[in-house]
Amino acid sequence: MALNRPIRIATRGSPLALAQARQVESDLRRAFPAGRFELEVIRTTGDALQALDPADPARPPSDKGLFTKELEEALLDGRADLAVHSLKDLPTELPGGLVLAAVCPRADVREVLLYRDGRRVSAERNPVAEWRPGAKERSGFGHALGLADLPPASVVATGSARRAALVRAQRPDLSVVPIRGNVGTRLSRLLEDDGIDATLLAAAGLCRLGYDLGPKGALRLDHRLAPARRAVTEPPPEGILGTILEPEEFLPAVGQGAVALEIRAGDGEIAPLVAVLDHVNTRQAVLAERAFLRAMGGGCGSPIAGHARVVGHLLRLRVAVFRDGSGRFGEDQAPVREAEGLGRRLAERMLGQAAHLIPDAHG
Repeated sequence: MALNRPIRIATRGSPLALAQARQVESDLRRAFPAGRFELEVIRTTGDALQALDPADPARPPSDKGLFTKELEEALLDGRADLAVHSLKDLPTELPGGLVLAAVCPRADVREVLLYRDGRRVSAERNPVAEWRPGAKERSGFGHALGLADLPPASVVATGSARRAALVRAQRPDLSVVPIRGNVGTRLSRLLEDDGIDATLLAAAGLCRLGYDLGPKGALRLDHRLAPARRAVTEPPPEGILGTILEPEEFLPAVGQGAVALEIRAGDGEIAPLVAVLDHVNTRQAVLAERAFLRAMGGGCGSPIAGHARVVGHLLRLRVAVFRDGSGRFGEDQAPVREAEGLGRRLAERMLGQAAHLIPDAHG
């Protein structure tokens, strides 16, 4: 490594974004011990808007680029050399002059259904508490609760259009309400808000924050954390249980679990550095997913799900698209080297099926 200056790594300032960026920084230091690396924390539009309800008129009509725009501006004006993104936040069309240079090995793509521990709720229940008009009794459940096990009319909180659509498709009897904020805010809200029975979060995000699920499903600090990290990691709130939802039952977001490294196009100094972190199978999988999303005309906030995985020499892609209250599912496979073609072809098929279902206006 011949650079005689620090490599500046742009990142959002949320705990999850910082955890991802610090992992990238650590991996680069390991690969290039003589290098100097610095984190450049940048507040994005999405960070400023997280507290707003999705229906708030102050919220932009599109979620595209809300969590990436300011980081990309830092790349373009030279304040940063590379930007670290959760890939599911990165629009499929990048600004001119920027490229997706590397995709780190994918973490767990699954979703986690989170809810209050029924034992704790029972212990805290006050039988003489004064009833309030409209008050809802605080819910609590046992471990291994699935989406199908939630009582009718339960309330699931999510800020994701995809998650909301998948919940409604599987359980139209449930209520879905919006929730904003980072992971810690959502966990605290779940624990404290009696009007919410459950929420959904990405397993990868929980893992990167240093959390895991215990034998009885309790959300806790990961016992495998190194002592030094464990000492500085804030534990999750007590009293929350979780259940892993497999991709076969709850499709993840396009790019979920993957971390993207974006740099300036033609940057001959930085490209070779980040290339050492590129994971071929993950890159091919997300290329297929993003090609599908792009061909469908969707963005990171669209009610579209997709998950590709390498099986031998083949890439298998499963997708779901929700529009006008109805959902359609599809799947296909192709050689790994044909990732983008696989995504485009499956999108064309889904769009063709949708056109076939639309009545002829002149008939």
